[in-house]
Amino acid sequence: MTDLEFLNHAEALLQAVEHSCDRINDASDADVDNQRTGGMVTLTFPNRSQIIVNLQKPLQEVWMAARSGGYHYRFDGASWQDTKGAGEFFHCLSKSASEQSGLALEFFPSVR
Repeated sequence: MTDLEFLNHAEALLQAVEHSCDRINDASDADVDNQRTGGMVTLTFPNRSQIIVNLQKPLQEVWMAARSGGYHYRFDGASWQDTKGAGEFFHCLSKSASEQSGLALEFFPSVR
């Protein structure tokens, strides 16, 4: 994958995270704050815990840091998969966000 292709796929991922937060906040009392700074999105939950998603451009990876651990994702042509077999990015983000917030939260790879 070229650097431009990586950036296009990674930008779509970050935008999907932001849109999912907006949708979650509109549809529930979750109150997930999301702040974007360049290639990083920080999700902050009412209990002050955070999940950080950031781009690692030289490695062509997206990293996620959550209470459950740190994860590295690579785009396989269809989805972002963890490099150590932990699964697909949006599934893992949904699981981590649900655990940290105490609510069932679901993140999607595109606007729904």
